[in-house]
Amino acid sequence: MRVLVIERDPSEAHQIVRALEAESFTVDTACDGEDGYHLGSTEVYRAIVLDPSLPRLDGVSMLRNWRREGVDTPVLILSERARWQDRVEGLNAGSDDYLGKPFRMEELVARINALIRRASGSGSPTTQIGAIMHDPQAQRVTRNGCAVPLTTHEYKVFATLAQAPDVVHTRHELEEIVYGIHDERDSNTIEVFVGRLRRKLGPAAIETVRGSGYRLGTG
Repeated sequence: MRVLVIERDPSEAHQIVRALEAESFTVDTACDGEDGYHLGSTEVYRAIVLDPSLPRLDGVSMLRNWRREGVDTPVLILSERARWQDRVEGLNAGSDDYLGKPFRMEELVARINALIRRASGSGSPTTQIGAIMHDPQAQRVTRNGCAVPLTTHEYKVFATLAQAPDVVHTRHELEEIVYGIHDERDSNTIEVFVGRLRRKLGPAAIETVRGSGYRLGTG
């Protein structure tokens, strides 16, 4: 699952990224409002962690602009300003949750998971795709009732496809979700992961759409 962290303090951003990556999230970061606004407007994320006190464009204005433009990604405001007036301002601007600093990383991760679950519109996130059962909360995949062990990268590819089974995902999009936007990667890595998933889940588990990318099959 891909998350965007917009935080002006590099040290704090690094700690947040480490905590989220330990939970198998893919994390992109920005340290100022203009870069964060661009990423949130043009990329697809399951959730955004937003510091309202950003240089170049403040987080509350950024959030208002997103909501006016139809960006409905769940947003958690993370702020050292914890007065009730600040919370109200953030919620009125369109945030889905508000966490004051200092905070425990465990609570931050739990709140992000809760936002993603609520955004999915389902209290029970387990989904069935043909013979394949996917439980994103437990990050568990089974086929015909048998657990299928997946590596971290294999799971990220599968989970991305499973979140929107009818959507065709380009190789470039899957690369960014697996690795983030700044990391280097081999040119054929997605093809490798898709091949491994087909061996583990069945040759029909992932469909190749010629000239476009991949989408989930029936398994």
